[in-house]
Amino acid sequence: MHITTIVKAWALAAVMFAATPAAAEIRIIQSPGGQVGTFLDLFEKVRESGERVVIDGPCLSACTLVLSIVPGERICVTKRAALGFHAARSVDRRGRFYAEPEASEAVLQAYPGPVRDWISRHGGLTSRLLVLKGRDLAAIFSRCR
Repeated sequence: MHITTIVKAWALAAVMFAATPAAAEIRIIQSPGGQVGTFLDLFEKVRESGERVVIDGPCLSACTLVLSIVPGERICVTKRAALGFHAARSVDRRGRFYAEPEASEAVLQAYPGPVRDWISRHGGLTSRLLVLKGRDLAAIFSRCR
């Protein structure tokens, strides 16, 4: 898939990011998350493209699935990077959220070991947002050059 197509897909997912074709990278500038399926499809395409992912701002909720799909050696973080994790949840027909414990466990197990360990040390996946940033994040992922 060409980088322009990926950019359009990100825009449809309500994600702010930038693509630098010359550097063959995807830069996540800000993502509040969204529907899991959209992110899974997108990150599969990014993985297949061979492009590097630069996390350069908040990557929250479903956006963190990038860690499960794109190889870790192709992910780097800047000083502005922050990863936000919470338990999986769905919305019923009335617009009410409800917990999805099996999905939460599946997502947790898909994250790289050091991320799983960090989440566990900070109380696990719950309705509360856990934010991984700064030194803790730099201890897990390489800094972008």
